[in-house]
Amino acid sequence: MAEQKRYIIFNKPYGVLSSFTDPDGVGRETLADYVPVPDVYAAGRLDYDSEGLMLLTNDGKLSHRLTHPRYRHSKTYLVQVERVPDEAALDQLRHGVVIKGGYKTRPAQVERLREPPNVWPRRKPIRERKNVPTAWLKITITEGKKRQIRRMTAAVGHPTLRLVRVAIGPIELADLPPGAWRELTPDEVRTLREYVTDAARRRNASRARRKRRQQQRGRSG
Repeated sequence: MAEQKRYIIFNKPYGVLSSFTDPDGVGRETLADYVPVPDVYAAGRLDYDSEGLMLLTNDGKLSHRLTHPRYRHSKTYLVQVERVPDEAALDQLRHGVVIKGGYKTRPAQVERLREPPNVWPRRKPIRERKNVPTAWLKITITEGKKRQIRRMTAAVGHPTLRLVRVAIGPIELADLPPGAWRELTPDEVRTLREYVTDAARRRNASRARRKRRQQQRGRSG
């Protein structure tokens, strides 16, 4: 009998590991404290001090396609930063900045929000410095280097104070409360499958075009 595929979204609170066990065995909260569903695994990570949307599934093929960097799936975050970035800083983020290890990030979609977003209070308040304003950004990236968003904003002089993931591809966190989880609807599962399939198709088409160009250059040389 075929295993039933399960697709779950979870709103990870601050200070929860994005795994079902604590590898250091020091008693930190894990997914197991919130999601009592056997045999599902996180499709991608979310840092201990970050919050928001995670996808859990037992669909290994979909998980691989959703998390492998070659497919460049989008992830969207609400990011609270120190001070108010000007357009020059925002443009740097949009076009790519050099972060740890000398890596230059891919282009990103970056918007400074006019008003703070409607997000829940964090259970450990952010550190606030007197007379230092903060701003909220909406950032969409198509890669996932370790602590990438934090390193990007730090590179332009605006350290990240709070980071909340609100979308993975077409799947949105919406109004799911922190610590809560739910199964994706059949329509959401269909949309997600179409999304990863289209991304794979685009990647294969791009590889084919590159190969043809290389062959053409070889013949002309």
